[in-house]
Amino acid sequence: MPSAGLFITFEGIDGAGKSTHIASLADAFRAAGRHVTLTREPGGTPLAEKLRDLVLNDAMDPLSEALLMFAARRDHLQQVIEPALQRGEVVLCDRFTDATFAYQGGGRGFDLGVLRQLEHWVQSRPGSEQLRQPDLTVWFDLPPSVAAQRLAAARAPDRFESQPQAFFERVAAGYAARLGEAPGRFARIASDRPKELVWQQVRQAVEQRGWLQVSGAAA
Repeated sequence: MPSAGLFITFEGIDGAGKSTHIASLADAFRAAGRHVTLTREPGGTPLAEKLRDLVLNDAMDPLSEALLMFAARRDHLQQVIEPALQRGEVVLCDRFTDATFAYQGGGRGFDLGVLRQLEHWVQSRPGSEQLRQPDLTVWFDLPPSVAAQRLAAARAPDRFESQPQAFFERVAAGYAARLGEAPGRFARIASDRPKELVWQQVRQAVEQRGWLQVSGAAA
């Protein structure tokens, strides 16, 4: 196993099944002897969790929404993600910047150029021209109609979950656009399959990069 930190993000609309498989992947890495930081966006720090509550429940215009998302992300990066990666841990994060481009850019139709500028400001790495991006983004691609059926009786919807199906179709298109910009970073998971088959896809995406031993291989 490599000793360098790994940053893996899980993306997709609500109802796609991210939470179950993040937990399973965390268990797989721990079984392989890795330390795991399990976190989420927006959120992950006390400040970012407060901003999460505002974004999910308070009415605001798209620019305010985007600014709060990136403010939460900045604190999350500084307080949690970067320190964990420097310690050589595996960071598994439920959503990251791809979600902002999908939801605020695709769903809301907000200016992608502004989002890219915010991404540059917030994710620039000290002493480098590179931005902090995930080593792997696992995108749970699920038809919005299927997601709506799964969520129908789950809980009271927040500001995003209560949007019409057309909104989530634009979100899915936003994710597809991000995949097109960085195909080597993404693993696209067909998440309308049985849970066991979805997990198999997730595990294989990580194994193929040499970060976990191939299932069934000799120790």
